[in-house]
Amino acid sequence: MQISKRISGLLGGGSDGWDVFNRARDMIAQGTAVTELTIGEHDIRTAAPILQDMHRAAMAGHTGYAAVPGTTSLRDTVAARVQKRTGVPTTRRNVLITPGGQAALFAAHMATCDVGDTALYLDPFYATYPGTLRGVGAIPQVIRTRPEDAFQPRASDITPYAASATSLLVNSPNNPTGVVYSQATLEGIADVCKQHDLWLISDEVYDTQVWEGEHISPRALPDMAERTLVVGSMSKSHAMTGSRCGWIVGPEEIITHLINLATHTTYGVPGYIQDASEFALTRGDALEEEIAEPFRRRRALAKQVLAQQNAVALVPAQGAMYLMLDIRATGRSGEEFANDLLTAHHIAVMPGESFGSAAAGHVRVAMTIEDAAFEAALRTLCSFAEGLA
Repeated sequence: MQISKRISGLLGGGSDGWDVFNRARDMIAQGTAVTELTIGEHDIRTAAPILQDMHRAAMAGHTGYAAVPGTTSLRDTVAARVQKRTGVPTTRRNVLITPGGQAALFAAHMATCDVGDTALYLDPFYATYPGTLRGVGAIPQVIRTRPEDAFQPRASDITPYAASATSLLVNSPNNPTGVVYSQATLEGIADVCKQHDLWLISDEVYDTQVWEGEHISPRALPDMAERTLVVGSMSKSHAMTGSRCGWIVGPEEIITHLINLATHTTYGVPGYIQDASEFALTRGDALEEEIAEPFRRRRALAKQVLAQQNAVALVPAQGAMYLMLDIRATGRSGEEFANDLLTAHHIAVMPGESFGSAAAGHVRVAMTIEDAAFEAALRTLCSFAEGLA
């Protein structure tokens, strides 16, 4: 008996990028105290009013099969939110509710890529991107961005690959770099997509975490609504990572087909989770700003710490809950630095190489522990880097 090549080949024969994280978790399991600055998990949990509404909905009986496309009221709420933020007319017919953003990414590529099609994505990338593309049978083609450009992608770098491709996946605010793509960057991407008839899949799960600049959805650019699928999620905006509720927004025709896909795969999202998500979204901007505030505050704290030394440089931290730190002055790769830091000081960060080759010599720091501990860990990281440099 053999396992399918589609599953056995998800990682492309390489590491999944989580080696340092797994090592840190092993140390914790063995009783070692480790400061974890690895994954994008809020240090606060889902707000009590959201959980209370979830409990209310469950106790009221919304525990059976829910509507596969999502409840009408949640789809309406997501559509209204998207239209308000982007100005693009959006109705429930443009919305599919999914079990989180990752399921939405997979479904979006299932809808746009046939087996053997080339799917483009940018380096650095969130760790699941290439495996997601392989999982739908597409051929992943990575396009490197540059540290000297603050990891803003150049249209001229995408163009040579576009003619033979079917889709392009982008992510702004960006994980892992924390960069927010500029209007010029997104207009260049949009031009390439229109010139070469590409589907654009836009991962916008960090759209509420913008510290500098402005989040622009490429769906709002001229002539892009009919070729763009937007992925959203409750995970980051409302600290609902474990609730697994996300969405895809796109043209009505493709959403119709995606509903058919959901019928044959996930069969929807639990009703009480959807009700709680609707409740959370209707709390408005104030709740989203409250959940984002710790990261805004820690970013400011980090800039103060980093300004006091010269061994570690900060990639422009414009959004998301991460810092990308340039540690090339130490002479170490990101992986070597992260492993050495974990050994010496029991501080766990993610190597830049976990997210592709473009961020080699960098590490990603998640701003996901309380302020005093975060500041202390960052000062230790900088002191360690200065010793190496």
